[in-house]
Amino acid sequence: MAAAVSFSAASRLRALPTWSSSVSCDDHSTLAMSVPAPARPRSARPLRSPARMMGNVNAGKGLFAPLVVVARNIIGRKRFNQFRGKAIALHSQVITEFCKTIGADSKQRQGLIRIAKKNGEKLGFLA
Repeated sequence: MAAAVSFSAASRLRALPTWSSSVSCDDHSTLAMSVPAPARPRSARPLRSPARMMGNVNAGKGLFAPLVVVARNIIGRKRFNQFRGKAIALHSQVITEFCKTIGADSKQRQGLIRIAKKNGEKLGFLA
């Protein structure tokens, strides 16, 4: 009995017409011509805003920002970035040693490094 039900359901599915069998080439061209054109042309602007570069939201702000900008202009951007990278690495090592001393795990260490970065941004060290 179940086989008869599934057979009749399969035969009903095959009996349905398809798009290609119900519309001939002539009908398709007239159907395509009967569709109205859009009322106004689409703009060429992108759907999303362009990708933004990562940056300091407090750029130019903070207590030490003017000093950082002057130092960067005097010694040059490349040497300044090298110096800043070494200072950040040294500070991260100090934080790591502190975490080892107090027995903090890696999640807490990562949290402290994030806090240090946010504080550096607020104070203007990353200007």
